[in-house]
Amino acid sequence: MKRPEPLEIFQPASVEEASAIVKEKGPGGRFLAGGTDLIIAIKEKGLAPKYVVDLKRVPNLSGIREEADGSLTIRALTTMREVEISPLIRKRFPFLAQSAAEVGSIQIRNRATVGGNMANATPSADVAPSLLVLEARAKIASAGGERVLSLEEFFHGPGQTAMLPEEILTAIVIPPTHPKLVGEYIKFSPREMMDLAYVGVAIALVLNGKEKRCESVRIALGAVSPTPMRARKAEAVIEKQIFTEELAEKAGEEAAKECKPISDVRSSAEYRRAMVGTMTKRALLNAAAQRPGPVPWVERRERRY
Repeated sequence: MKRPEPLEIFQPASVEEASAIVKEKGPGGRFLAGGTDLIIAIKEKGLAPKYVVDLKRVPNLSGIREEADGSLTIRALTTMREVEISPLIRKRFPFLAQSAAEVGSIQIRNRATVGGNMANATPSADVAPSLLVLEARAKIASAGGERVLSLEEFFHGPGQTAMLPEEILTAIVIPPTHPKLVGEYIKFSPREMMDLAYVGVAIALVLNGKEKRCESVRIALGAVSPTPMRARKAEAVIEKQIFTEELAEKAGEEAAKECKPISDVRSSAEYRRAMVGTMTKRALLNAAAQRPGPVPWVERRERRY
């Protein structure tokens, strides 16, 4: 472990002040949210920022709130543990709580933040596919004002986002959803929660009637492309059709064709592609078998593979 080089640390009291510090100090700075990625990068990966802007003293950057229109706001410094155990999220989007529960250990989840995880733009981020299928939006602010992007537009590549250096991700907003929406997130990693996803699949599904006709479906994949991605060609296989296991298998095959995995030390591209097909089918079947509402932890763990 490398001893960190000396650096300046700033603790602004507002988003505007934090943004102004970066504009004044110039390139080479980093924002600090939970620090679970940044500290490791400094100590073990050779990152040497010139300065760090700690956001933890900025008010109103944490918390989960349901808005009057039915949308849900998750502020950027909300921890993964808070998302995992939130009664509101567990009631409305249990698969989002489930994806947060897959992040590292409980010690990590008590530090890691949703905003930091999204801004880090790791393709294998566990919560990103679940947020994509919920069509979440990223709220971005700076001294110059605020703008909102879809999460798809937000991700540009590994470690790259649409934000300018002085901009700060302040919240993730989930728009109102259908009352019958059900979902699922499953990931494959040999060490389960203590490892990055080799493949992650999230599903959001609305089925109508006894025949289970698919009113809407969204499929998102993690760790198999430069950014977390929607599998729209796979979605088109199921949209407006009567849901069956055979249709779920066809959607999995389409998702496998659609993804763009790489080979690395964790897995070959061919293996990841095969797992996308299998896991997409499984996640669709899991989601279709659910009713809205929380899913017990033991049940979630047993149906992963």
